[in-house]
Amino acid sequence: MGDRKQARDDEFQSFVIGRWPRLMRTAFLLTGEQHAAEDLVQTTLEQAYVAWRRVGSADDPEAYVRRVMINAHARRHRRRLKEFLARGDDSGLVREIADTGDRMAQADDRSALLTALAQLPPRQREAVVLRYWEDLTETQTAEAMGCSVGSVKSNAAKGIAKLRAIPGLADMVTQGGRK
Repeated sequence: MGDRKQARDDEFQSFVIGRWPRLMRTAFLLTGEQHAAEDLVQTTLEQAYVAWRRVGSADDPEAYVRRVMINAHARRHRRRLKEFLARGDDSGLVREIADTGDRMAQADDRSALLTALAQLPPRQREAVVLRYWEDLTETQTAEAMGCSVGSVKSNAAKGIAKLRAIPGLADMVTQGGRK
């Protein structure tokens, strides 16, 4: 019995170590604040650990955990906790090396983009972050957000339109292109 638990713990630890930077990045983009992002990831991983037998045997454990994160974030928003994207120090974030095609990750004016994301309603922000930053398909985004593909298309289109309307961001968003 102890060997199975240890194997499950090792599998979970390996998952967390491998996914931590991406989970933190997604949580930061959703919440806009380092401490809130850390809390969101911790809450998400606590829930994933409790259900690890089910999560680890899922076809895509990362998608399962992402859905848990989106649900946790939505619950927080429903409680009317104020979210904001601060212009503060984000040096504690684990940096990823930008993919050559990832225009948003290469953007010079990160603070302008974060400020623009903060202006989006939560569902539009989720759709934009998951579709364009996490590069998920519409179907994967719909599964993560717990809504229809049509809702993803609508929220993403409205969010991108709002971002394009902000002077200086139009070129950045247009260069990233639609997926």
